Amino acid sequence: MQKINKLLVGSALMIGVSFTLQSCLNLDEEVFSEVLSENFQPGERDIPSIIAPVYGSLRGLMMGWQGHFDVQEESADVIVTPARPNGWYDGGTYVRMHQHTWTPLQWQPTNLWQSSYRSITTANRVIAQIEDEEIAIVEGREEVIAELKAVRAFAYYLLLDNHGNVPIVTDFRDGSLPEQSDRVSLYNFIIEQMNEVAPSLSKDADATYGQMNYWAAKTLLAKIYLNAEVYTGTPQWQKVIEVCDEIIAGGAYSLDPVYSKIFHWENQKNQEIIFAIPYDEIFGQGNTVHMKTLDPLSRFVYGMQAGPWGGNCAVPQFIDSYDQEDGRLYDTWIMGPQIHANTGEVVINYTKAVPGIAATASNEGYRIGKYQIKPGATGSLDNDFPFFRYADVLMMKAEALLRTGNGAEAASLVSEVRARAFAGTNPQKATVTAAVLEGNSRYQYGYQNPDGSIVPDSGVIPYGGFLDELGWEFAAEAHRRQDLIRFGVFQTKSWFNHRPHPQAESKIIFPIPEGELNNNPNLSQNPGY
Repeated sequence: MQKINKLLVGSALMIGVSFTLQSCLNLDEEVFSEVLSENFQPGERDIPSIIAPVYGSLRGLMMGWQGHFDVQEESADVIVTPARPNGWYDGGTYVRMHQHTWTPLQWQPTNLWQSSYRSITTANRVIAQIEDEEIAIVEGREEVIAELKAVRAFAYYLLLDNHGNVPIVTDFRDGSLPEQSDRVSLYNFIIEQMNEVAPSLSKDADATYGQMNYWAAKTLLAKIYLNAEVYTGTPQWQKVIEVCDEIIAGGAYSLDPVYSKIFHWENQKNQEIIFAIPYDEIFGQGNTVHMKTLDPLSRFVYGMQAGPWGGNCAVPQFIDSYDQEDGRLYDTWIMGPQIHANTGEVVINYTKAVPGIAATASNEGYRIGKYQIKPGATGSLDNDFPFFRYADVLMMKAEALLRTGNGAEAASLVSEVRARAFAGTNPQKATVTAAVLEGNSRYQYGYQNPDGSIVPDSGVIPYGGFLDELGWEFAAEAHRRQDLIRFGVFQTKSWFNHRPHPQAESKIIFPIPEGELNNNPNLSQNPGY
């Protein structure tokens, strides 16, 4: 990871600022070492240091223990965390996420809420310091504030998608308990903020890697428009197409011909990544996906300096949906015999079958290998997390085209994304038709019995073929819950040991955490909880 990325993900100590977050709704935080204008006169070279605490806060929010990644994947149909011989039942927390029986006390949604507001509060604090001239920026002041607002809007987007009805707090100086906003109001707020700040953001993709630049802001807009019908009841497919067209025409990003390079431990400044959360094994720790998925014996395969914990794995039904010639299957999942780096012996053999969520052997289930594990890896990977990438832009446009009747153009874009996945096996399979995208899913939805047999669900998923494409392209990238909701699968289908919840529609958003309700009488619980 290059110097600028280390700076962006580094701690607030770079500008002598530290703080303690008692609660996301307690805005009277104690600031121990404020940056004051009389002892700090920043120039252009100091800008990364000023914004570093805001970006640094995203590390724990995204890939931290039971953070956004876990919330999106554990509740969906690609990844599951069954109980293992070395633990992982953890009071049933992963079972509840899988079976959609979480409560307002569930830690994962609570952690996501608190981490999102931690980022929002950090952004508000730095904005206030700049506006009050405690940090006296002479040149580029408005641009810095615009970038901070864009990152704040990104955190609010996560709350919009996950919790829906949350307070909108924009002033660090206001210590009153905020009022709750509904999901539509939050949607409108984020759209307005992004349209306001985008013109002030840099279009220089190379110089702003890991930052919320113009193109990242536009991709965020496209993603929000893509899910507008879920958020507001009104679809915005044409706006999705218009924003994606602007990003494509900008030419700042392109598909990497080699899929695996996007997720390499040296993926910084990859040509496909539009917005990344930068991680570093020393300066920006927190990417622990390998620790949560690999069995402890896998440390000998990679010569790791830390012993993995051996938890989550792939849902077998999802693995069965792949074409066996799709390179993404092998670039995403670790499967089969794993070889000791020094002795050449098989240390563990990962099998596809997983009998159930209640009890599994340590080797059962394919493991996440998408974020390539550097030999000698520590407990934190060097790999940056690509939150938005160019393939996402192409697929968002394709979905909007498909849903508005332009299947041929949609199929052309999907085929463009598929091309690299079949380049080394069977290039003819890269081409997909509109009929396939509009047809039913290849995923065999249904409840898995202990013997591995499936009790199949009935019914056709509209645009199920396109949902499959999203799954294969973005597996283990914190997309799946959102996509399942948009396609109506999250609420209606069974997979592995999950059946639709009796109050399935209420599970589209998570509850307001119990602790937040107790702290702020202005909050009301989301319906169904």
